[in-house]
Amino acid sequence: MLPNVLQPSATDHVPVLADEVRQRLAVQPGETVVDATFGAGGHSALLAEDLRGQGKLIAIDRDPTARDYFEGFKRRHAAIQTRFLRGDFALVLGQLAGNGARADAILLDLGVSSMQLDRPERGFSYAADAPLDMRMDPTADRSARGLVNEASERELETIFRRYGEERYARQIARAIGRRRKERPFERTGELVETIKSSIPAPARFGDGHPAKRVFQALRIAVNDELGSLEAALPAAFEMLHPGGRLAVISFHSLEDRIVKRFLRERERGCECPPDFPVCVCGREPELRALGRKAVRPSAREIALNPRSASARLRAAVKS
Repeated sequence: MLPNVLQPSATDHVPVLADEVRQRLAVQPGETVVDATFGAGGHSALLAEDLRGQGKLIAIDRDPTARDYFEGFKRRHAAIQTRFLRGDFALVLGQLAGNGARADAILLDLGVSSMQLDRPERGFSYAADAPLDMRMDPTADRSARGLVNEASERELETIFRRYGEERYARQIARAIGRRRKERPFERTGELVETIKSSIPAPARFGDGHPAKRVFQALRIAVNDELGSLEAALPAAFEMLHPGGRLAVISFHSLEDRIVKRFLRERERGCECPPDFPVCVCGREPELRALGRKAVRPSAREIALNPRSASARLRAAVKS
């Protein structure tokens, strides 16, 4: 349950993989920490504890409602320096890095937050009928409503297949095209019913909600989540001091692949052919991954917080 809108607090928010994040970021007093996806401030509250009253925490979020949570966080952690920057984390991190800002620990907790999912009026959830929106930044131009009503059937099929790995992408896109000729989509419930009616009956009762993958795909496309991640990773890495730590929590394979590829490319050293007697390329590893595999939540955490089930954590230390 989310806290009251008028008195936001991180105390009711359950941060995913909290202990694992703290262990890998290993925040020390006096350091500078960046929580690039502040949300309701659950992870920031724990990382601020590790600063023990000494240091600085920069919070970033594109959702304007996060600022209210930040104000409460700021009051509770008045001993440390705090700052809230609103915007897409890729743009904000890029600006900070370009201006010479540096950090000791940076966290990216990707995907949609509980404070967005649990507010039906935001239109992220297929479980409640609400305006078809899905914008993490409510002031952004394009919403899910605009995308569903204006994109071609081929574009929609590509989005559903690429970002949602939806098996029935073509059938769903065609059904949307037929339905919107009669009247435009306005609400999530209308889209859910169209999805259900366009797929085979057995698929409606399979693993998970039949609209889950389409809603994920639309959300990713509306918010350009993968593009932001691609841009944010090098900016975050540039910001880190040598010895600085980066932790990224992803919630689906598309995000995790991007993170995994980025870390592997930066971890790779010499690229000379194996038959060269000595290295002539001079390439040195830029980071050290903390573990070869992504960390997943325990069975206990999943039982307590089912939304954590798909979470994957990867972390690294800058050389």
